[in-house]
Amino acid sequence: MSLVTMYRKQGQAAISPENFELAFSLKLSLDNRWVVLASLIPWTEFEEEYSSGFSREMGAPAKTFRMALGALIIKELNVG
Repeated sequence: MSLVTMYRKQGQAAISPENFELAFSLKLSLDNRWVVLASLIPWTEFEEEYSSGFSREMGAPAKTFRMALGALIIKELNVG
């Protein structure tokens, strides 16, 4: 039986806002509230802590830290 890693760190860094392309060749604005917020979070440091809490033997692979925290932030900041 082989071990399946329950947390897989993302193989590549997130795309920077300058290089992120939207439909019709549009670009993200560097003063967009989500871009500014993302630049304030030490993603790599938090990812190390987040990944240490997962078992190598149990459960389905987890979502990435950036996705998990991003979804939580969006949920909390968009409450009406």
